[in-house]
Amino acid sequence: MIRKIDDHVSVAPQISPEEVAAVARAGYAEIVNNRPDGEEPGQPTGAEIAAAAEAAGIAYRAIPVTHSGFSGNQVEAMASALTAAAGPVLAFCRSGTRSAHLWALARARMGDDPATLVSKTAGAGYDISGIRAMLDTLAAAR
Repeated sequence: MIRKIDDHVSVAPQISPEEVAAVARAGYAEIVNNRPDGEEPGQPTGAEIAAAAEAAGIAYRAIPVTHSGFSGNQVEAMASALTAAAGPVLAFCRSGTRSAHLWALARARMGDDPATLVSKTAGAGYDISGIRAMLDTLAAAR
């Protein structure tokens, strides 16, 4: 189930290669895969999603995030993906939670208001209040 955070980004649980064409028809210009390959049995590989994205004519980026947390490099890569996208972005992971967190960290790094980021993700069904201090730090460093 795709959950819209704002007009530029939505997040979702794992998508399949067969769903990518529908993602493109829905108007997404880029898919960002925040899930590492092999996280659970039967999960499609990043290469399979990338091939489906290429066939559907949309961009694909892999910024895998494990359960150990987020790095500065991942935050920067997500900020770059958001900035470079030619239209709306769909980010996915196992449940959408890591994608929502990484989006918020990237947007805070880009200068967005942390309270607004928490509110937007809550509106999409994700509680990111646990990283509020990180959001504040990133936004203040801008």
